[in-house]
Amino acid sequence: MNAPAVTRSRSHAAFAFGALASLVALIVLALVWELWLAPLRPGAWALALKALPLACALPGVVRKSLYTLQWASMLVLLYFAEGVVRGMTDMGLSAPLAWLEALLALAFFVCALAYVAPFKREARLNARAKKG
Repeated sequence: MNAPAVTRSRSHAAFAFGALASLVALIVLALVWELWLAPLRPGAWALALKALPLACALPGVVRKSLYTLQWASMLVLLYFAEGVVRGMTDMGLSAPLAWLEALLALAFFVCALAYVAPFKREARLNARAKKG
């Protein structure tokens, strides 16, 4: 393998790991935030169910499935929006937790897109080569 290919493969692995780490952190944050640290109301556990769609994406992200990374990158934008809105409107501990949620969602989004982009670019080039 030549040097650029090794660098590309390492950065690929780093983006995949970044996506996985930020997704796991986002799931943990959603559960801990809504169950123990700063629930909306005492005893209200239903908002913790927001971690469920993220957990559904976890197996595919672990396998580095391009399809899963693509749809999960769109899903995580909802968590980014929630984090920004609650970061600006919530009080107490909930506000910094919301900003952390927005940051983790943004990290996942960037890492997932950075991981998927070279594959999409290559597929587009292959499609053009087959046409012409």
